[in-house]
Amino acid sequence: MELEQTADGSNTLFVPELNEHYHSVKGALTESEHIFIRMGLEHHPSPSPHILEIGFGTGLNAFLTLLAAGKSGRTVHYTTLERYPITPELANCLAYPEQISPEHTTAFRTLHTAPWEKDVPLTPFFTLHKVQTDFTTYTFPDLYDIIYFDAFAPEKQPEMWSPELFTRLFTHLNPGGILTTYCAKGIVRRTLQAAGFTVERLPGPPEGKREILRASKRF
Repeated sequence: MELEQTADGSNTLFVPELNEHYHSVKGALTESEHIFIRMGLEHHPSPSPHILEIGFGTGLNAFLTLLAAGKSGRTVHYTTLERYPITPELANCLAYPEQISPEHTTAFRTLHTAPWEKDVPLTPFFTLHKVQTDFTTYTFPDLYDIIYFDAFAPEKQPEMWSPELFTRLFTHLNPGGILTTYCAKGIVRRTLQAAGFTVERLPGPPEGKREILRASKRF
């Protein structure tokens, strides 16, 4: 993997084998804050949401959620699935705390060093549960309020965007729950709708994608 700086000054990783970046090159931090915090976490009213993340990656989404939970006083239980985790050493090179919140450097590092398959309270408002697994074969044990769907693009990992998997996610989402994703392709929108979701096209992040998707499970 190769470390690259994006247009907003935050870093991302490039995977030569897939010819794919972990985040938008127009702004890793800008993208994550817009799609998963503003359009996801802040949109759901629960004071104690259970969040499922598909693709832990660099830990940026989890870190921003940890910070947002502390600011709002909401208690977040955060389950994240990752088949190929990056090393803590590589995570440190991303320097997210230095750019975002230096006083939370230890918390960011703990995201990557915390044990797998175990609830780990990182703050009074944020509990992490990491699972090293293949999402396509994982059996979900719980119901969730918010899903961050942050897999690599459909053309890179088509198996992650199948109708069967979105149907499983719909089944494991609480009524009133939401799923957010950066991908607004028509085929993804139609697949979400076929699984039972009500889908909105929303404006993308500034200087980034033109649109994103938010899908909800109606009461």
